[in-house]
Amino acid sequence: MEKDEKDWTTSCNDEEMTESKVHDVLVDYNRLYTYSDYMKWDDDDRWRELIDGVLYLMATPTNIHQNISVNLLTQIANFLKGKSCKVYHPPFEVRLNTITTDNTVVLPDIVVICDESKFSNRGCTGAPDMVVEILSPSTARYDKITKFNKYLESGVREYWIVDPESKTVAVNILDDEKYITHAYTVNDMVKVHVLEGCVIDLAEVFEV
Repeated sequence: MEKDEKDWTTSCNDEEMTESKVHDVLVDYNRLYTYSDYMKWDDDDRWRELIDGVLYLMATPTNIHQNISVNLLTQIANFLKGKSCKVYHPPFEVRLNTITTDNTVVLPDIVVICDESKFSNRGCTGAPDMVVEILSPSTARYDKITKFNKYLESGVREYWIVDPESKTVAVNILDDEKYITHAYTVNDMVKVHVLEGCVIDLAEVFEV
């Protein structure tokens, strides 16, 4: 495990931690896990993510984080009424790779899926069309680096990184196996590239 990944995991616990209990399951943060391990944990304990078998804790969202998520989700959901694409929020499991032995499962803040064949009983198998992550102090590096690279690798077509503190959004558009990044501020109207005709009002998103 690389140092920045381990630091992020322990920072979510606000203390140095190498193992803890997930109900009756002992969780060791210094080992790798499989998706089968993940499935053994109770539903209440699935506020965790696996990236290539490395376990990460989900930070508890603040009120501001929740408000921004609802505001953005509402705009997207309103646009999608009567359309085939669907939008979801956690807990909604995303297995980025269709390979059954892949040990990556994430719970993005918002996902948009337009291919109904990717839906599963627990969420989605395969790269969503769009992913949104809302930063918090403990997850910023994880969202900007670890998940950025994983979403790129898996072929997520559009990845938004929303920063509540600076009221900015980085929109990453997949182009020839790399992301082209466009930066926007609170007063901008932003087009969703994977949803033709959908434009997001960032002033409303950051109205908390």
